Amino acid sequence: MKIFIVTPAWKIKKKSEFYKGIKILEKLGLKVINKNFPTNNLSIKQKVNQIHKAFLNKNVDIILAQRGGYGCIKLLPYLNFNLIKKQKKIFAGFSDVSILLNLLYEKTETITLHSPMLINFSDTTKFTINSFLNAINGFKEKDLFKNLKVTVFNHGKAKGILKGGNLITLTSTFGSQWEINTKNTILFLEEVDEPLYKIDRALTQWILAKKLQHIKGLILGNFRGVNIEEVYKILNQQIKITFPVVHCNYIGHIRNKITLPIGAEVLLNTYKKSLTIIKL
Repeated sequence: MKIFIVTPAWKIKKKSEFYKGIKILEKLGLKVINKNFPTNNLSIKQKVNQIHKAFLNKNVDIILAQRGGYGCIKLLPYLNFNLIKKQKKIFAGFSDVSILLNLLYEKTETITLHSPMLINFSDTTKFTINSFLNAINGFKEKDLFKNLKVTVFNHGKAKGILKGGNLITLTSTFGSQWEINTKNTILFLEEVDEPLYKIDRALTQWILAKKLQHIKGLILGNFRGVNIEEVYKILNQQIKITFPVVHCNYIGHIRNKITLPIGAEVLLNTYKKSLTIIKL
């Protein structure tokens, strides 16, 4: 499979990290098409053109973000979703890139991958690599939580469309035409190094905007720097939780990371502590 590296958010600062990431990918049997280390920051227009170019390239199978940061939301008004819809490619990344993952699915009905990026492959683990390989090879292992520690906050079984990503990033779309649609979803959220008061504000905004009113289930990922019990308490104090809620620490800004298919129909079963793909 051939990979095209894109830079929708920040670029990797260290050349050594860039090439180490490429080396790991190629050891896995993947071929990176564009190996030149980017020295310049791209403008919004250049970032959009780069993404369009990647989708139009007939030799490309996977479009992988270099890294996160911020700025992906600025690209949304300029992306040609009709062009993207016609090209069947895997678009992959996480963190700030999660807004693109969700909107690409919503606008084109193409499954995207909440996965490690090039910078993560420069310092990764066998666990993360195996999960990524499972994803790009069509998810032969359907239970995304298999052999993982999962904490249950509220029991239940629910089917829905898997969506989600970085809490603050997704919250920033509220009130715009790019607002994420959470109806009938199994929603997952993660955050990194944000103080509890900011997480409180963001989650409360989800509640006030009625974004949790029609979800089928909730997965809390890694919230680095904050006790996950406190995150759940923010929700539990404000709404009656009638849907299953679990915590899986393998989603987010951690080295051992599972790759998730945004747009897939999944079954969350807290009794079996499983998250099973029903349909891709």
